[in-house]
Amino acid sequence: MGEIILFLGGAKSGKTKAALAAAEAYNPPRYYLATALALDQEMRDKISRHQKERGPDWQTIEEPIELAAALLKRAPNLVLIDCLTLWLTNLLTKLKLSNESFMDKVEELIRVALERAGPVVIVSNEVGGGIVPMEPLSRFFRDICGLAHQRLAAAASSVFFVNAGLCLKLK
Repeated sequence: MGEIILFLGGAKSGKTKAALAAAEAYNPPRYYLATALALDQEMRDKISRHQKERGPDWQTIEEPIELAAALLKRAPNLVLIDCLTLWLTNLLTKLKLSNESFMDKVEELIRVALERAGPVVIVSNEVGGGIVPMEPLSRFFRDICGLAHQRLAAAASSVFFVNAGLCLKLK
């Protein structure tokens, strides 16, 4: 059976660095499943910089929507998904899903991650720790992220919260 390892934290908290360090315990090839869309030059530069930082033991797969299908193709190797929050953003902006449909996608991701042979490391932004957003769409997104994190944390074998580069094991 598969394993989910979840890393949560704010922007620039060090969560991806911590997730990559944990993933180094697994033999190559390792897959980095990137959910970001390179919509502007700043993002293209960031993606290029991060690919160089990961080094040759990582194979990058860019998949903004169909994470479950991408996971199935990479079994039994380790897959690091970075990041869940951008994936949820892509679902919101590209597919305009309802609350129930979002959770169906999250449940599908969990099911596939647990059924495959290799571990899945998931990185996500904790967005619920700030002020309550003024706009309904922002509140909907915050709530979907919180619900997705709760489900993933329940299914995960390990959950970490990262802040200021420090990693706290929650589970």
